[in-house]
Amino acid sequence: MEDQTATEIGARPAPVLREYVDSYVGFDLRGLPAGVHCGPPSRALTAVISLSEPLEVAAGVDDGSPVTRFDSLAGGLMRRSVAIHHDGRQQGVQISLTPLGGRALYGMPAAELAHRLVPLDELLGALAVELVDRLRSATTWAARFTVLDEVFLRAVGRGACGGHVRWARPEIAEAWRRLVTARGCVQVGAVAAELGWSRRYLTERFRGEVGLSPKTFARVLRFEHAHELAAAPDPLPSGDVATVSGYADQAHLVRDWREFTGRSPTAWRRGEVLLQAG
Repeated sequence: MEDQTATEIGARPAPVLREYVDSYVGFDLRGLPAGVHCGPPSRALTAVISLSEPLEVAAGVDDGSPVTRFDSLAGGLMRRSVAIHHDGRQQGVQISLTPLGGRALYGMPAAELAHRLVPLDELLGALAVELVDRLRSATTWAARFTVLDEVFLRAVGRGACGGHVRWARPEIAEAWRRLVTARGCVQVGAVAAELGWSRRYLTERFRGEVGLSPKTFARVLRFEHAHELAAAPDPLPSGDVATVSGYADQAHLVRDWREFTGRSPTAWRRGEVLLQAG
């Protein structure tokens, strides 16, 4: 019987890429019970490249969404979790992009990918094919992260004609920065006022660039913080998770948890085998 292991190796991209790419995570899961991993919404546009069997992914958890097989996939910002079906073994790389990374790497605003999962080669073409081949040929995580840097630097140069990629409006970049810095615990109206915009104008412009309204993005950020706390090896009591992550009370956390994962916190913890992977 195969030993149960769950290895994750994180890395930062090359400094010149960090405005576009937040992080790389290599994962190697073996001997786990077969099941469904709940991939939660977050601040990042996510790309995943399998180094083993194709990924089997649905755009919702326990809601009848069809399962699609991907060798590599890219997704925009989400307001619900994706369901990753597995047989207890997976190996691959996850890339987290900032919204500006959508423009830099894919040549489109992040909003065009919101709530969507697409094959990576639909966005990067031949570069995606090369990336998958080189990642699978590499024999160490360090070598794989170097490959990611090399290919993404070329993608940025291609997409921007060698120049610097910018947000559509600097005010949107500042609103995004303030929301992320506060982990969603800031009033959208206050952010709009500081930018000299109305709340309605900020909402329209932000959604048009990022794909979520600033209010929804703030909720995702609070949930992301709560999820990190709840998934820790030694998690806080649920009431403390709600308080630390900025919820008015535990009932509000449970409401968002159900909306974003399709499950109650208790059902999520019981079904998420990666929490017991050690």
